[in-house]
Amino acid sequence: MKLIFERSVADRALTLLPECDVEKTVLPEGMARTQALRLPEVGECDISRHYTELAKCAHGVNDGFYPLGSCTMKYNPKVNEQAAALEGFTEIHPLQPQSTLQGALKALVLSEELLCEITGMDNMSFQPAAGAHGEFAGIMLIKAYHESRGDTKRTKIIVPDSAHGTNPASANMAGYTVVSIPSNEDGCVDIEKLKAAVGEDTAGLMLTNPNTVGVFDKNILEITKIVHEAGGLNYYDGANLNAIMGVVRPGDMGFDVIHLNLHKTFSTPHGGGGPGSGAVGCKSLLTPFLPLPRAIKNGDKYELLTESELSFGRMKEFYGNFLVVIKALTYVLTLGAEGIREAAQIAVLNANYMMHELADCYEMAYPGYCMHEFVMTLENTKKQYGVSAMDVAKSLIDHGIHPPTMYFPLIVHEALMVEPTETESKETLDEAVAALRDIAEMTVNNAEAVISAPHTTPISRPDEVMAARSPKLRYEF
Repeated sequence: MKLIFERSVADRALTLLPECDVEKTVLPEGMARTQALRLPEVGECDISRHYTELAKCAHGVNDGFYPLGSCTMKYNPKVNEQAAALEGFTEIHPLQPQSTLQGALKALVLSEELLCEITGMDNMSFQPAAGAHGEFAGIMLIKAYHESRGDTKRTKIIVPDSAHGTNPASANMAGYTVVSIPSNEDGCVDIEKLKAAVGEDTAGLMLTNPNTVGVFDKNILEITKIVHEAGGLNYYDGANLNAIMGVVRPGDMGFDVIHLNLHKTFSTPHGGGGPGSGAVGCKSLLTPFLPLPRAIKNGDKYELLTESELSFGRMKEFYGNFLVVIKALTYVLTLGAEGIREAAQIAVLNANYMMHELADCYEMAYPGYCMHEFVMTLENTKKQYGVSAMDVAKSLIDHGIHPPTMYFPLIVHEALMVEPTETESKETLDEAVAALRDIAEMTVNNAEAVISAPHTTPISRPDEVMAARSPKLRYEF
């Protein structure tokens, strides 16, 4: 497709903006441009077609199946958008008098109450703008807690080797040394290695359960107990909460702090850089250290708590991405306790259904029952036929399906991680299974067709490494 600059024709224009109705101001000498902006010269029809063509090249949940493992790309009900679009939420300013913001503050307090009930936490802040932002906030809570007690010898954070890459990054940014714990043969934490790693220098453990390979760690209570007995705290990465919400609570597993991806688990659209909300919740022992301000109820009024001697500081201007919280609140209130539980159960059912239907033609990294996602390994397929996980993922594009997560977790070679989510029907799952089975058959009979996929896109195989490391962000005139 053509770039917008390639559609440009000299002296073609349109008028979309009204005439300026205020006095024009001339910039001081030296501040004005010395040459005109090099903007594309196009008509309204050109612009409309350009963005329509761009939209056709994108793939989202509204376009088709989006089984992105460990990311929970579920469908987002329109009622969430309608609630967040109410003028009472959109036409307010964070600096206006609190007496005029009672509804918005009540919504924040109610969101905190409901999400704490789901997670087993005592309090929550909505300041963090995304998952990794919430991770960092959680680790800062742990750090502030130890420092408040003068326990400065705790310099290490323990992270399983199956963790999300942002876990060790967040711990490192907070000034901690990361200690990696290997997984055992069933994909769970090696208990003996954990026991050997903890000590007086342990600040905490970062863990998600079910873990990145889609397995619920049967030793979770022992794991958190080991860390607590060493004087450390337990942090729960909420990326996989969609598998257990309403069924079991991280707070009851022994976790002291958690971040939630409201933009995943609680059904706000995400991708393309936002919007997000990495709400961070904690047990009461960490509440004094939460970032401020926080909405609280004081008698019959709602107000903002703005001062705390122990708060580690501010994560973001004002109160976080407020409308994302409203969408999450709408989602929780719409489903209710039974609906939240059912959503998790169907997510687990869908993943196990797909895993079972594909087990005879794809090698599963961890056979048996999974939680909300499962991991396939193409290691032997690549050795035998030369078809990699990347090739299978690219071939799925030709079937109208967004590729699953590739080459993650790192402990599985040639990994494809699939998370169907609860919002997909059995018919959609059957179509996805049929597509993957078709690719498996093509791998045996015509491997080159898989290796050269996709065949239906404007660009087949871009240099993704160069695109990431040396992106071309400017049009070369």
